[in-house]
Amino acid sequence: MASRVRSFAKINLGLAIGPPRPGGFHALTTVYQTIDLHDIVTVSAKPASHTNIVVTTTHPDVPTNPTNTAWRMVEAALGAMGVPARVSIHIEKLLPVRGGLGAGSSNAAAALLGLEKELGRTLPAEERLRIAEQIGSDVPLFLIGGTVLGLGRGEQVYPLPDLPATPCVIATPDIGVSTPQAFRDWDALHTNPSGPAFGLSLVPDRGLSFPPGHEDESALTQGYPSSTLERLSRSVAAVWCGPHSSGVSTLHNEVEGDLAGNPLLALVRTGIENGFEEVVFSQQSLLADIKRILADSVHPDEQAIFASLSGSGASLFGLYPSEGAASAAHQRLALRGIRGSIGATLTRAGYWSGIFIQ
Repeated sequence: MASRVRSFAKINLGLAIGPPRPGGFHALTTVYQTIDLHDIVTVSAKPASHTNIVVTTTHPDVPTNPTNTAWRMVEAALGAMGVPARVSIHIEKLLPVRGGLGAGSSNAAAALLGLEKELGRTLPAEERLRIAEQIGSDVPLFLIGGTVLGLGRGEQVYPLPDLPATPCVIATPDIGVSTPQAFRDWDALHTNPSGPAFGLSLVPDRGLSFPPGHEDESALTQGYPSSTLERLSRSVAAVWCGPHSSGVSTLHNEVEGDLAGNPLLALVRTGIENGFEEVVFSQQSLLADIKRILADSVHPDEQAIFASLSGSGASLFGLYPSEGAASAAHQRLALRGIRGSIGATLTRAGYWSGIFIQ
């Protein structure tokens, strides 16, 4: 029988954007958090004399050719295994396409796990991660699950102690956001091409070009808001080095009306934010409105612990102190005609225990 794999989504608990690096990628710092909303990826595979990969899907915007991340992941994994095979991948799309929830990257990780199960072969963890970061910046996090620190362009991943399982609401408006364009807009907002620091210039469709002699990252140490990376990094260090860093506290350990000992609250109180909101909200005012809907309630006990854009959007999320508060937020979205889903964050154990569908 074919292997059916839940392809879980992620949200970003803070996303700090730093200066562009040689090669066109920006430095990033983020805390990824997997959630229980998911696509379903079905994989069947048999050894063969030569490799043949077929991708099918329920969504017209998902490619079924070698540009598909799941196709590329399976092809690379078969090469690393040294095993040619006939592989069929079916992607049942339940998550938004290009919605900032990492769906395509998660599909790739799910396809790898399904392939390994089908062939009875498991790549070493280091090899898995090496291949994953070549496929896409968000792919490696889905080989860890739970709460994950992302550095570099997001592909350098480090497991953090789990945040407590928390009710969440995901809003998926019918708006498209181009991640490359969001980066270009962020560059345009934060870069002074004629400034004395290092004279970066904007190049259409490529972002920033570096002046001669300043191609290395050391040219970006002044005159540019790279301090956002440092602020989020300090927040992460402060939270996970605190007395609650074991991650075993739950949202129900209330002390004097406060959710004490909860590392999620500690992280939120450091002032984490998503840098993409600065440019995306100015162009799509509806997204800013949705964040307010998710965050605010007339009832204090139903207000969000945290609400934010996920990735570059267009999906947004709210995290709530109870299932009732999440349900109320979902109803607020529905009254405005905005599509939303209720779910919960996944601990690392919850992530891996729910991966395969029996």
